[in-house]
Amino acid sequence: MTHKITLAHSPDPDDAFMWWPLADIDGTGPSIDVGEFEFELVMEDIESLNGFSEEGRYDITAISIANYPLVASTYQLTACGASLGDGYGPKIVGREQASLDSLFASECTFAVPGLRTSALAALRILAGNRKCNWKVVDFTEIMDCVKSGECDAGVVIHEGQLTHEEHGLHELCDLGHWWQGETGLPLPLGGNAMKRDVDERFGDGATERISELLLESIKHALANREKSLSWALQWGRGIDMACTDEFVEMYVNKWTLDFGDAGKQAVLEFLSRASKVGAVPAIQELEFV
Repeated sequence: MTHKITLAHSPDPDDAFMWWPLADIDGTGPSIDVGEFEFELVMEDIESLNGFSEEGRYDITAISIANYPLVASTYQLTACGASLGDGYGPKIVGREQASLDSLFASECTFAVPGLRTSALAALRILAGNRKCNWKVVDFTEIMDCVKSGECDAGVVIHEGQLTHEEHGLHELCDLGHWWQGETGLPLPLGGNAMKRDVDERFGDGATERISELLLESIKHALANREKSLSWALQWGRGIDMACTDEFVEMYVNKWTLDFGDAGKQAVLEFLSRASKVGAVPAIQELEFV
């Protein structure tokens, strides 16, 4: 009996790079043996996926780490498939160089990619007790929003972290670099989550078997980098192969294979600090499968 598994991820190069081996992308079947499972890949922007996770729409889904406390009763984080910024991450950009103190003092408005995103939560942690105004903008339009003056600054994610200078924008703060200086930890941005009822629906041990397949998919993608990059390039929104390779290297790495103790500590620290500034509900403990 075949069990169909929906796996949802954002339409950007690093997620596409990781998961193509699970699905039939060229009519020849999956690139790895998925056993009794059939994986259907679904692509939606991360803010949409955060919302859908509250509905429990997909069996496996990418989510913002900041959104996890809202869906912890339905999903558990998988140990693999995460995006952590190891000294880098979303960037605050502006039309002109300016200090963070002056931005917050002027009560400027930041363009952010979603209410549930880790990018906004990190911005709010950075703001601390200072007033922080934001406007939700589709992540693909944030740089244009800042360039036009509609917003004073913006938090760019995905390939915008690498291409903002080409749009005439200045880096005002790298949130991942700032976070590492504050905590000594990587910045946990995106996670991969699996529904808690997988064993109930697909049989005892299904959660463990699927978790192993997820890890195998990432390892296969890394071992077949050229094919993986060719597939990932389709979702790079105008960037070339070299830039795609650089971006994938940033977010498909040792942390993606396993959070590890430091990665798990980073998630707890991030959610703890985010809850203190009202960005997320408090969560006491985390489970990883």
